[in-house]
Amino acid sequence: MPTRILLEGRPGAGKTTAVRRLAAMLHDREITGFTTEEIRDGGTRVGFALETLTGRREVLAHTGFPGPPRIGRYGVDLGVMERLALPPLRVATAHSAAPGPGLLVIIDELGRMELACAAFRDTVSALFQADVDVVATVHVHRDPFTDALKGRTDVELVHLTPANRDSLPHDLIRRLQTA
Repeated sequence: MPTRILLEGRPGAGKTTAVRRLAAMLHDREITGFTTEEIRDGGTRVGFALETLTGRREVLAHTGFPGPPRIGRYGVDLGVMERLALPPLRVATAHSAAPGPGLLVIIDELGRMELACAAFRDTVSALFQADVDVVATVHVHRDPFTDALKGRTDVELVHLTPANRDSLPHDLIRRLQTA
């Protein structure tokens, strides 16, 4: 049975750092997916970039983007989701389990900007039905889509805090290696 872990934490708790460390430390696994990162200008957050685990990077949301959609003060470029985030996730949904450590999908994050893309929501739903391991970060806000994932019996919800963020990647590796 695949391992499905949702890392839940407040903004700035270290969710992205934790999944990046996890990806860097796992040498015996095929890993796919993406991370996100704040874009800052003079100490002020002005946007977010999306970066695949293969190094492709584009601006997902920015205060200078017109939208729609707009999430808070950010215009979101849903084309970035189509170009960068979705292709590796769609391949992963078709992946079949092989003996030994298989494919691990890392998604950072299942947040409002990413979930504004209907195709992304559909792909994530399919991914959680596929025979692959998934580690995804998720916001603490109430949201019908993420609340449904958090409520699944086959999903482990792990609360990430400043106190456990440094040890968490090591804990996740142990969980993924014994799965």
